[in-house]
Amino acid sequence: MRTTWGSATDRGRVRALNEDALLAHPPVFLVADGMGGHEAGDVASRLAVEEFAQTAGLTAVEPADLQGCFQRAAARIRGTFERREGGTTVAGVALADRDGTAHWLVFNVGDSRVYRWSGDDRELSQISVDHSVVQELMDAGQLTRQAAEQHPERHVLTRALGTGSDPEPDYWLLPARPGDRVLLCSDGLTNELTAEQIAAVMADGADAAETASALVRLAVQAGGRDNTTAVVVDAYSGPENAPGWLALAGVPTDGKWDDSVDGATIPRPRNKVEDQ
Repeated sequence: MRTTWGSATDRGRVRALNEDALLAHPPVFLVADGMGGHEAGDVASRLAVEEFAQTAGLTAVEPADLQGCFQRAAARIRGTFERREGGTTVAGVALADRDGTAHWLVFNVGDSRVYRWSGDDRELSQISVDHSVVQELMDAGQLTRQAAEQHPERHVLTRALGTGSDPEPDYWLLPARPGDRVLLCSDGLTNELTAEQIAAVMADGADAAETASALVRLAVQAGGRDNTTAVVVDAYSGPENAPGWLALAGVPTDGKWDDSVDGATIPRPRNKVEDQ
């Protein structure tokens, strides 16, 4: 399985600072949405990216590799902020191998998301599950998705990296198929665009970089109330299955991987976490 990718980020129309960060280098791709404001959220997301960037050069990744990155990042964030509040979401995908077959190893903590667009099924599926108050209420049948979009605690997280003791990410292992397109994004994107709007852009046929840029641009045009980041990763198996734009873009196909402020994401108050 071969991959090509693209990314884009924007601080939006309201925020003075971009607290999002991203990593787009095989075998790991991720977005991180920092929390805590100036010199907190931006630092936390950067520290997370620095730790996961240490996977560069690996041909495949195991859950244990990612868990080590989470643990080191959490320790660095806690050590950096001491008594100050600071943390970050992390959502991403890694290239994994199971019995010689390529897989997507999806991971997340917080409410940044991972979606997969299937070229075969022409469908957009959300893979990750938000770690948030409204997600818990929806899971319990106490809140509809429509009502969740207006809920006063829709930005409150139940898990984040660096705000608790040990990180608790979720993992999914999915077979990777030619024509798969994976989207990683911060909530600045999903708070502005509907799933239908995202699917339309993902299906448009543009390359990964153009798709990531188009998604971020539309989110900013729709309001841009938060920082917005998108990373798009495409999979193909060979020249005969490569998207048509690859040759025009000069992407090699030789089988080698290319080397409003009130809406801020915030962690749930600790007393609520401890009550769980």
